[in-house]
Amino acid sequence: MEPVRVGLVGAGPWAEMVHAPALAAGPHTTLSGVWARRPEAARSLADAHGAPSFERLEDLFAASEAVAFCVPPAVQAELGVRAARAGRALLLEKPLAADLDGARRLAGAIEEAGVASQMLFTFRYSAATAGFLDRARRIEPFGGHAANISGSLRGGPFATPWRLERGAVLDVGPHMIDLLDAALGRVVAVKAHGDPLGWVGLLLEHEGGAVSEASLSMAAEGETPPSRVEVYGRLGNATLLGSELGDVFPEVVRQFAGTVRDGGGHPLDARHGLRMQEIIDDVERQLRAG
Repeated sequence: MEPVRVGLVGAGPWAEMVHAPALAAGPHTTLSGVWARRPEAARSLADAHGAPSFERLEDLFAASEAVAFCVPPAVQAELGVRAARAGRALLLEKPLAADLDGARRLAGAIEEAGVASQMLFTFRYSAATAGFLDRARRIEPFGGHAANISGSLRGGPFATPWRLERGAVLDVGPHMIDLLDAALGRVVAVKAHGDPLGWVGLLLEHEGGAVSEASLSMAAEGETPPSRVEVYGRLGNATLLGSELGDVFPEVVRQFAGTVRDGGGHPLDARHGLRMQEIIDDVERQLRAG
């Protein structure tokens, strides 16, 4: 299969650490260029991988078959619509957008344009996760618990403005909700309490009757345990630790190249991201209401 030419939108720390190296490494993709709001950052990142940088987003689209996004959620929602209308496949970060309206606009533009999409729910690309989900489905599960606790809001490269404003629900919430949804059945209702900038507790109801809980925080002090998902059923239990995931990005890129060549059909597409955003929106509305 000819490598897919993927342009990168964004040149921040995560783009530098993950997206650009993975897309440039091949053999499934080539990095066709970089665009960022700061041209000097785009040039620096592109030069590091022997790729061109572009000052106009439309020029990046013209040089690419697909576009990967590594920008804040609100920016992704805005620029993703432009990429879809330009006929480019999209590799999208989670969450899909900063709010439900933005997520609906982006998912709608992707569907209207008929372009392929795939989202970076990173846990889902690990062999450890595949094994966990396979076991979870075989134990006749009735409940579970997830926890993602860190001190990311206290400083470092991921204490970015949108995370500092919105907290754990918008950032790590999609990961944990997605995993519980995949392991226990489609989430049909949620109850939430707490503070997104401190600690949030979720009670999820799943299609088929299972229930689960999730604990989310990015404000913890000191050393924190790896993220954890546990599922219990009539025939046993299954556990997934974040420390078991390994480097998932070669698999992300491999699957995305296949998604582009197939014209879509990935289970973690923008429609799935929209459904996760609907749950997140419900959670945030409950937390605002107290």
